Amino acid sequence: MGRRERDALAQVPLFAGLPPRHLKRLSDLTEERRFMEGAKVVRQGDSGDAFFVILEGEAKVLGPSGRVLSRLLPGEYFGEISLLDGGPRTATVVAETHLTTLTLSRGSFLKTVRGEPAVAVRLLNHAASMLRRLERPAAG
Repeated sequence: MGRRERDALAQVPLFAGLPPRHLKRLSDLTEERRFMEGAKVVRQGDSGDAFFVILEGEAKVLGPSGRVLSRLLPGEYFGEISLLDGGPRTATVVAETHLTTLTLSRGSFLKTVRGEPAVAVRLLNHAASMLRRLERPAAG
């Protein structure tokens, strides 16, 4: 894969700060996937086996009741929780237009983490940062 894919991954907080060689390695493991308008990219409750960065198009995130929780545009991403733990999807994502994603499978991701300790350390730092933000008392 090329610069476009590395740049897309570099914008994801989970991968931000990784050295260029690690971003290249991850981007080499990705594939471009295309979805038709209306296609369900992931379904809530299904096992999480991939992470997605939107390259082109728009998608919507649906909650349990089918209510639109948010809209995703190029550069935005989804599936990072399932990428880390392989657990069930927390929402359904539907293509609102023709959609092109950069997709990283959990298997490829885990292979990289096992072979590149620096990637694992970066991910642990990111997870700790997220936990710290959740634990901060609300200002008020």
